[in-house]
Amino acid sequence: MFNFALIGVGGYIAVRHLAAIKETGNNLLASVDVNDSVGVIDQYFPNAEFFLEIERFERFIEKNRRHEPKNKIDFISICSPNHLHDAHIRLALRNNANAICEKPIVLNPWNLDLLKELESEGEKRVYTILQLRHHPKLVKFHEQALKNKGKQKKNITLTYITGRGKWYDFSWKGDFHKSGGIATNIGIHFFDLMTWLYGKQQTSEVHISQANKMSGFLELEDAYVSWFLSIDMNDIPDNMKGKKRTFRSILIDDNELEFSEGFTDLHTVVYQNILEGHGFGLEDARPSIQIVHQLRNQKVTDCKFIMHPLAKKILNIK
Repeated sequence: MFNFALIGVGGYIAVRHLAAIKETGNNLLASVDVNDSVGVIDQYFPNAEFFLEIERFERFIEKNRRHEPKNKIDFISICSPNHLHDAHIRLALRNNANAICEKPIVLNPWNLDLLKELESEGEKRVYTILQLRHHPKLVKFHEQALKNKGKQKKNITLTYITGRGKWYDFSWKGDFHKSGGIATNIGIHFFDLMTWLYGKQQTSEVHISQANKMSGFLELEDAYVSWFLSIDMNDIPDNMKGKKRTFRSILIDDNELEFSEGFTDLHTVVYQNILEGHGFGLEDARPSIQIVHQLRNQKVTDCKFIMHPLAKKILNIK
């Protein structure tokens, strides 16, 4: 059994990490969050220590490492705001603990380089949550994509719309400098999925770049991808409005890649792989981090390639 600590236990995604730690038969000794609405811990680890200050949290971890070998922290799970991920990964490595970090593992590619240096100086590793790579249907699809590698490029239309309320703009997620914007905050898994299936990025365009929606085009080694991301409920298809707040679709040569089910236990699968000595690390995350960093800094341009149908509608292009 391994000892865990968790940073950002008040966030909505933290409950999946709490469940994964418990379901893999491990123990949470401590957690920290600037917010104190963390009663969900009682469902999983009611005896875990809780801190409001990261400094006191780290003091607890270091004390255990130095003076209580049985309670030494083996893994630190990180669910903090995006812009703090690399600092909290460094905290884990400094305290001789492995890090398991939510997406995006960092905001900028050069942050990966520093973390890689730090990782190489010790025995502990940095892992990231790329749960779509564990989805059973997508695993099978990946195997098929590998067989077709180097053949005719696929034409892909990627759409992800997930409605967010007014709170979003007032949270760190609505702060571009903290979240990286929606391409980073909600798009990172899908850009990782695309590069995992179809190889490295070759060209890129941005057709729409707004606080609540983005759209553009990516050419990968084996695919052309027109993509659309939005947190605006008005972009939900008319036949779904009032019924669902999330719409995801991946059309591959006009055929739908269906994977709407099977998401609930993926964090536990990720943890199982890590604890078995596998798991995805810094270099696995690099292609998608490079893409979203470029998109954040890329100017909107005229479309030379394929424009997403919803982008055409918004821009009033026929």
